[in-house]
Amino acid sequence: MQFRLEALGRWTPESSLFVGEDTILAYAEATNDGPAAALGGRIAPPVFAIVPVWERLQEAAQAVAPEEVRDRVVHGDQDIFISTPIEAGMTLRARAAAVGLHVKDSGTTVVLKTETRDEGGRLLNEQYVTEFYRGVTGGDGAGEAAPDHRIPKEIAGAEPSAAITYPIDADQTFRYAEASNDDHAIHLDEEAARAAGLPGIIVHGLCLMAFAGRAVLESQGEEDPGAVRRLAVRFSRPMAPGDALTTRIRPLDGPGTGFDAVDGAGEVVLKDGLLELDDASRGSP
Repeated sequence: MQFRLEALGRWTPESSLFVGEDTILAYAEATNDGPAAALGGRIAPPVFAIVPVWERLQEAAQAVAPEEVRDRVVHGDQDIFISTPIEAGMTLRARAAAVGLHVKDSGTTVVLKTETRDEGGRLLNEQYVTEFYRGVTGGDGAGEAAPDHRIPKEIAGAEPSAAITYPIDADQTFRYAEASNDDHAIHLDEEAARAAGLPGIIVHGLCLMAFAGRAVLESQGEEDPGAVRRLAVRFSRPMAPGDALTTRIRPLDGPGTGFDAVDGAGEVVLKDGLLELDDASRGSP
């Protein structure tokens, strides 16, 4: 069972998406993002960046990973670098490529990269998505590693400076699936989720990432979602709808803010979280 190394670095064709205020507003409402919704859909929240690249991302993953291992994949990391926030009225051009494959004793990691540009070719954001194929080993690896966003252990284990809890609605996954186009059955169908080894429907990891990012902004008194320049997390554990997500914020020695998030039982759901703001929001001269 071999991954296709020859597909590394091969970009998908570009897709095009016109972003209206209704599209942005639907995503903000699907992630319970009051501050973004209050802007009337004019500026997209940071995790909205997944919407224009979603289909291209699936295409890039399928190009390198054989179909027979796709049911073993879990979403490992998401790292979003934002040069310019997405705004209503933009026509976006998006593409993706698998850029790295790394074989471990426990499975194989595939690193995917996406680019989103405006109609004039200006780069708006890049994303690195890490997929982990459980128990699939053997063969050679090649290509890039994803950028590092690990939080130092002494900081990750420290008392948080703030902790903010948001409830996850019972219908959250259905609303998020519609707004994001991520309609994977484990988020919508109890039987399919249990067949995949889960206790039931689980919340989309990117929805949880959006919740956590908003909590970090709230902790800093920042109401502008367009101020975010980097948002990264590692997905640690699935979470069920109807629970509550608590984001624990910890300042870092360098740029950015570290965070993790736990479910109602105190189990870590997101770890190695990192959020960086633009210079103006950081108060730089």
